[in-house]
Amino acid sequence: MWLPVAKTEREPHSADRVVRIRRRSPLVGMSPRKSLVDLSTIADRFPHRVAKVAELMELGLSSETIYARCDQGGPWKRLQPGVILLSNSEPTREQRLAAALRYAGDGAVITGLDALCLQGLRQISLSGPPHLLVPASRQIRAIEATLVERTVRLPQPFIRLGFPTAPPHRAALDACRRFSTVDEVRGLLTRVIQAGKTTIADLSTELERGSNRRTRLARRVLNEIEDGIRSPAEAWARDLVLRSDLPAPSWNVPVHSPGGELLGVVDAWWDDVALAWEIDSVEFHFAERDYVHTVDRGSRLVAAGIFVVHTVPSTIRKEPRAVLARLTQAYHHAANRPRPPVVTR
Repeated sequence: MWLPVAKTEREPHSADRVVRIRRRSPLVGMSPRKSLVDLSTIADRFPHRVAKVAELMELGLSSETIYARCDQGGPWKRLQPGVILLSNSEPTREQRLAAALRYAGDGAVITGLDALCLQGLRQISLSGPPHLLVPASRQIRAIEATLVERTVRLPQPFIRLGFPTAPPHRAALDACRRFSTVDEVRGLLTRVIQAGKTTIADLSTELERGSNRRTRLARRVLNEIEDGIRSPAEAWARDLVLRSDLPAPSWNVPVHSPGGELLGVVDAWWDDVALAWEIDSVEFHFAERDYVHTVDRGSRLVAAGIFVVHTVPSTIRKEPRAVLARLTQAYHHAANRPRPPVVTR
């Protein structure tokens, strides 16, 4: 059956529907002409099956037809104001990003956790709305489905999997502005650096050039990282030592034998007494290879005359006084024996 555009009756939902509609002529003064739109293939015209209502109307569909197909049980879904998913399935994260970009308009850039995920950072939870940057001059109505932030420092985008993304240092700090705890910031910034996505220098430069809004936690964590901290657990340990009477250790230090053999990279190191503190990031070793590696390293350090204290992260949080007492005792024992001839390089 052929349906004229002028009719307002509800159109039956059919995947292979072909509709005859009236289409405006692109030439001024010409009368409207009729065109055919095959609704079964229209989704293939758009990346990620996401289209703006205006784009669909340019193809000849009426707004009544478009929104009727988005009714409950229909073949399409409305994802954003004026943006349609040309499918009735649950949208993927990529489709949500495509919809957010279409809503925000030309020049919008994805930032935050989505940008880092597109750039290859793994094991990221993407439960919140997509975070986009747009020029400061653009006026966009705030909606729950997308976090749109206006900025005078719109970054040159990196194209990843077809999406424009902010550089890793900008994306990471934009994400940190949305975090409420220092451990969330520690976890993200240390992972981004360890994964080789950015550097301490790039993060520091971005902090100095960008907005100061909600950067207190990021600045604190960056100071920790510059001090050698590489994990939230090490940051807890650092905070504990700084509250004690012990001298501040160095962090993530390679220790060598007098002949130059690498004995191990220790988490915390008091060089004056050759005391090592290992913050075991995995409390239970499920992989035999990891367990053997940890035991071998500890054996080499002890055989060289180094005092080694092992602590699991949860103990630092639950029993800080007991951890500090044990560490202080170990420091005094190490100070009362001849220092072994080990070196750090």
